[in-house]
Amino acid sequence: SGAILQGVARNPLASPDVIGVTGGAAFAAVAFITYTAGTVSVRWLPLAAFCGAALVSLLIYFLAWKKGVTSTRLILVGIGVAAVTSALTMLMIVLSPITAASKAYIWMTGSIYGASWENVYAMLPWVIVFIPLALLYARILDVQELGDELATGLGARVQLHRCILLFISVALAGAAVAVAGAVGFIGLIGPHIARKLVGPSHGRAIPVAALIGSLLLLTADTVARLAFQPLDVPAGVFTAGVGTPFFLYLLYRSRNR
Repeated sequence: SGAILQGVARNPLASPDVIGVTGGAAFAAVAFITYTAGTVSVRWLPLAAFCGAALVSLLIYFLAWKKGVTSTRLILVGIGVAAVTSALTMLMIVLSPITAASKAYIWMTGSIYGASWENVYAMLPWVIVFIPLALLYARILDVQELGDELATGLGARVQLHRCILLFISVALAGAAVAVAGAVGFIGLIGPHIARKLVGPSHGRAIPVAALIGSLLLLTADTVARLAFQPLDVPAGVFTAGVGTPFFLYLLYRSRNR
């Protein structure tokens, strides 16, 4: 999801958690946990998270539209919407019963503690459908990185393809958030490592970014559990500790662009 967003926005700082996609998924998932606990099967949680991510993404796309969507407007609007969804999610947690609020708060930090094969089966259809779709559109994503005018000159339908790519990114991010919670910065760091390993072509970078992202989460979860025993620290705390300096480094490196 992060690799696709960075390609669409042509910005190394883009990721689902930075521009609000994760925030929309988190808001919907926390609402699902808080208000349907014990009444609706947890199997519907990925769908709820996807719907939240999709609705927020549509809002971002609508607000960023002005005779088309530019990468700069998409990033700036996304950061603003992310702040709003974060505030609304925290408000919902504060107003919730203490038991539901504690579950939602731990989930918002991001953790795979207690994950089971049921979570794998819930996420599997999304992976089987949308990662091949992402690979199918990888070449178009390479063309879009050349710029809107040049991509249009090469015959690409820029706005339509951008919309489809955003939909794929939202679906992948929504499913991941539904299972692991709002783990931050993996969508930002994974694609950068992948491009360092296999180059800028999205046909190679997308599958490698998926593997790197899963490895980052597994490493973060293992270190967070072992380094702070007897406490079980959520993986999201560790990824935030690593990801924040990396984000500041990217900002510093991009300051003159």
